[in-house]
Amino acid sequence: MAGERGGEGGPVRRPGHGAHGDGDTMDTNATVAGDLHISDLTVPNHHGLKDAPVSLEDAYMGLEVPPWSEQITVRGLVVSFVLGALFCIITHKLNLTVGIIPSLNISAGLLGFFFIRMWNSLSSMLGLITKPFTRQENTVIQTCVVSCYGLAFSGGFGSYLLSMAQMTHDRVNTRAPGDIPGNENVKNPDLGWMMGFMFTVSFVGIFSIVLLRKIMIIDYRLVYPSGTATGILINSFHTPGGVEIAKKQVKCLGKWFTISFFWSFFKWFFSGIGESCGFGNFPTLGLKAYHNMMYFDFSLTYVGAGIICPHIVNFSVLLGAILSWGLMWPLISNNEGDWYPAGLKSSDFRGLYGYKVFTAIAVILGDGLYNFVKIAYKSSRNMYIQRNSRNQLPVANADKLDPLERDHARRVEIFMKERIPTWVAVTGYICLAVISIIVIPFIFTPVKWYYVLIVYFIAPVLAFCNAYGMGLTDWSLASTYGKLALFIFGAWAGTHGGVLVGLAMCGVMMPIASTAADLMQDFKTGYLTLSSPRSMFISQLIGCLMGCILAPTTFWLFYKAFPIGDPNGLYKAPYAVVYRSMALIGVEGFNALPAHCLQICYGLFAAAILINLLRDYLPKRISQYIPIPMAMAIPFYIGGYFAIDMFIGTVIRFAYEKINKAKSDVMSPAIAAGLICGDGVWTIPSAILALSGVNPPLCMYFYTAKAANALPGSY
Repeated sequence: MAGERGGEGGPVRRPGHGAHGDGDTMDTNATVAGDLHISDLTVPNHHGLKDAPVSLEDAYMGLEVPPWSEQITVRGLVVSFVLGALFCIITHKLNLTVGIIPSLNISAGLLGFFFIRMWNSLSSMLGLITKPFTRQENTVIQTCVVSCYGLAFSGGFGSYLLSMAQMTHDRVNTRAPGDIPGNENVKNPDLGWMMGFMFTVSFVGIFSIVLLRKIMIIDYRLVYPSGTATGILINSFHTPGGVEIAKKQVKCLGKWFTISFFWSFFKWFFSGIGESCGFGNFPTLGLKAYHNMMYFDFSLTYVGAGIICPHIVNFSVLLGAILSWGLMWPLISNNEGDWYPAGLKSSDFRGLYGYKVFTAIAVILGDGLYNFVKIAYKSSRNMYIQRNSRNQLPVANADKLDPLERDHARRVEIFMKERIPTWVAVTGYICLAVISIIVIPFIFTPVKWYYVLIVYFIAPVLAFCNAYGMGLTDWSLASTYGKLALFIFGAWAGTHGGVLVGLAMCGVMMPIASTAADLMQDFKTGYLTLSSPRSMFISQLIGCLMGCILAPTTFWLFYKAFPIGDPNGLYKAPYAVVYRSMALIGVEGFNALPAHCLQICYGLFAAAILINLLRDYLPKRISQYIPIPMAMAIPFYIGGYFAIDMFIGTVIRFAYEKINKAKSDVMSPAIAAGLICGDGVWTIPSAILALSGVNPPLCMYFYTAKAANALPGSY
């Protein structure tokens, strides 16, 4: 959950991967780390015989997988509730101060393991009998916590909900056309309606995309780097002894985990309290490139993500960063004052920000819509063929498979064993949509019922796009889709209530896109830990239920205890002002966008579809080198810094493969998981320090030589 979960500017949190192939699956240019079923994975046999395949999953072959009902335990739910409350507080704290929310799913898996171990130790001291703690139960806890605290982000408590308040209206202090006097565009926070709104909109995303789990995880083989790292971490916690390769992977993970954690700790000292302090703002390619968001920010999380991702994904991300921040945005900015007014804020839709947001959306929608239609067509065709075929395909004999193939077969078997019925997903989505259509107009009076209806028609496509994009790069762009809804419906409603309508529709769309991506990422973790999809689905629902209570309640504590929104205070809530300003511009409609923005978007939308057609219909020897539009689009909006991080990761993986391909295939996932997990776990102590009012002691900042010489006291 990075980016959009890692910050409104573009963690959550937040970086799987594959490239479109010629068949029903996505073809990758490198081994997909998350599957760990790689049939060509070999290491030297200690007996001097022919190289034999090995896998971490060999260690678990003697353990029975508990049924889904035993994977969800009372102790697990208690721990999930406690951690959910803790992470909601951390998320609100960060959301109301700096607006940057790191991915906490790795921390959730780690703390879940720690607390259950403490629980079992205490129970043993008291003479109580406890059930064994399994990796499946650990995964369920992690899923529950992520679903819970995710609503503290996607619920908009620091953004669209707070931007409805009178105090934000007064802070913006503008006479924009849509901000007419009266209460039509103002709704102050209240625990009752916020909790009701959360219950109304938060569950829909889970039902919107659950039917695509096989396509996303098995067929497309998307990696979901944070989900993969979490799965590998949980496996390492629970690995039984007796398998040499498992021990080596755990040792490797622990080493790189320690390095990543202490590197993050070291970086913290220099990050100060300014916006541009620390190694995260190191102008490694020069100050000019830095101002164009092209630099290496020393983030081991995204170096690890680059190690996991196939090379074509990393190349696509870097290419997108070069085309946008290295070419398009500098050229467009040269027309400032002509194409758009000069001197606008960096978050103003009428300026360069409008190009960044809408061009990214155009490419993402082109790629996502193409793949959505492709999936629908192939699924329908396969169902027709299976229904009319009289011959059954032979089933492979598991006894004749080598260990790696057997591991993969076992994972697929568990993942597909306990299906979630289609009627449950469809009925749940329709029922929740009907409830929303009835309830939301009562909560926000300017909202018409057909606005909500239209959102629920387009939500599955956007949920798919977000889950697909997160699978490729680990970035959730939920807030980007929310801004799209804000702009469209605000313009539709016009001056009478358009601001509140736009913000409310943003609040309907954003949780759907966010929870759908989180669900699919947790499915990836569950796939790696042999957790039942049914237990994952139910734990998502339970976590969402907890979040509907905990997220508004913990925010209400902040709202009542501190001066939220005070521009001179600690809790400035910076994105509340940003969202209200965007809503005011949105009321003006597409006429508010800068010149030629729509024409550029049309061209990029068509280009995304064309590139997908080339990838699908050109020979594989050519198509495997064609970039992925979805991966290219994400840096358009966020920046090129994480693209450079990921490219460094892919260079490391490429060099490792050249030195020792077999060892690289086995150890690269563990190295990547260690890098991602170490940085992710550091978010807990750093958040505790922030909550305690302890700030980094130093601010490392960079000037040009001329500017530095002009500073007082310089020589």
